Amino acid sequence: MLTAHVLVTSTTILLNAGIAVADLAKAKFVLANSAAVQVPESWLPMLGSLKAAGALGLLLGLLGVPLIGVAAAVGLVLFFIGAVIAHVRVGEYLTIVGPGLFLAFAVATLVLAL
Repeated sequence: MLTAHVLVTSTTILLNAGIAVADLAKAKFVLANSAAVQVPESWLPMLGSLKAAGALGLLLGLLGVPLIGVAAAVGLVLFFIGAVIAHVRVGEYLTIVGPGLFLAFAVATLVLAL
């Protein structure tokens, strides 16, 4: 179980750190996706910062502060539930796979952390 926890959490950290960088850099695909779900470009720095904070919290959890890791996983689950809702709200189903994947990894990380 420990190996699964480390592998899934590490993957979740890498995914969220990567998309946080893309958000903060305002990558073209991020701009297109946020426009499609009617998220203002001005929100991207905050959204990227939240994803980065989640990744950092998960890392701290792996490094020996499990309560921070669990809190970060809960935060990421809630964040990506919101992202999925944003896609459903506007009927943007072609790009819902991304937030769905991130949500699945966040949920798996939370379950394994508990």
